[in-house]
Amino acid sequence: MLIRAILEWDNEAQAYSATCPELNFVSSFGESREEAIANLKDAIYLMLEPIPDELLETSGSKEIVELAL
Repeated sequence: MLIRAILEWDNEAQAYSATCPELNFVSSFGESREEAIANLKDAIYLMLEPIPDELLETSGSKEIVELAL
């Protein structure tokens, strides 16, 4: 999967920011370009990771439905 990211140098923070507008603007930062990209990859993997089934257990009044978008 190829995903575009925006890398920017922040003079005030003295760090790079990395933002992915295609995935709800998930973002991260790092002291180098490489670190910012690696941190953004970690953030994207965490965002795309499925929710564990035990967190989706329902009580009587809750219902889980799957939506196709």
